[in-house]
Amino acid sequence: MQPSLIIGSRGSPLALAQAKSVQGLLSRHSGQAVSAFPIKTFTTTGDQLTGRLAESGGKGLFVKELDDSLASGDIDIAVHSMKDVPTHLDAMFEITAILPREDVRDAFISPRVKQFMDLPHGATVGTASLRRQAQTARLRPDIKFGLLRGNVGTRLNKLEAGDCAATFLATAGLNRLGQADVITHHISTDDMLPAPAQGAVGIQTRSADHKARNLCAPLHHRESAIRITAERAFLKALDGSCRTPIAALAEFDGDNLRMRGEALSPDGQLRFWRDETIALSHDPEGDAYALGYSLGMDIRFEAGQHIFWDLHAK
Repeated sequence: MQPSLIIGSRGSPLALAQAKSVQGLLSRHSGQAVSAFPIKTFTTTGDQLTGRLAESGGKGLFVKELDDSLASGDIDIAVHSMKDVPTHLDAMFEITAILPREDVRDAFISPRVKQFMDLPHGATVGTASLRRQAQTARLRPDIKFGLLRGNVGTRLNKLEAGDCAATFLATAGLNRLGQADVITHHISTDDMLPAPAQGAVGIQTRSADHKARNLCAPLHHRESAIRITAERAFLKALDGSCRTPIAALAEFDGDNLRMRGEALSPDGQLRFWRDETIALSHDPEGDAYALGYSLGMDIRFEAGQHIFWDLHAK
């Protein structure tokens, strides 16, 4: 049987869970067997890192091999966590579908305490996220940090082994892996805004591949897409990469869209914040983009040279 579409995915358990969800949805909406949508896995440059992502080139490292394979025609679609996708896409690609967004909150996980604020003075939090580190340091300047990399299972094992007192993971990923039971408690978005597009999964296609685009179109969730459009525009305005702690969240409030965004210094001591709600017109995607980009530029202007901007981020 000739495959209808070949799905490209990173090989981590979470990435595979997301790819298999897309595989099932494509099968259901097209009426074809699951076997018509085989999954091809990749180990990306980002997966091989041992240090901080910011020191090695930023988020694009998690999609480069998939982009190359999509461009060459070895795969027909690529399934991505949208928080890993650079804001500047090559013209030959497009994000054709955004799946319904999962829980956007960060999850606090600790075998020692029940609440984040209960951590003892000077406790070590393990994380590879500069955003989470900055936000944690803003709330608890006494906290120390250790680098905690790897897939979810690796991080949880290191936590259990005592490498650190606590860590943060995305609730969305734990839900998709069926591991929500490891969460000690959820962090309110009032205390810790998520990364732009956290909890969103996107399907990337070649712009000229009408077959792939048509098959993926029924999977598109417009409300989720509008929200992450605002957040990614905010990130784009700030030339955001993993070198600058940036967080953003857009949420619907009836017919209105509320956008909260912040940029911080790595030590959390400087914070630049915006919170604005707009009424949506007949072009909600355009409104969302304009809102996010405007708030990002406001922060960029206000922060000036107080925060390092990566002018070459893609």
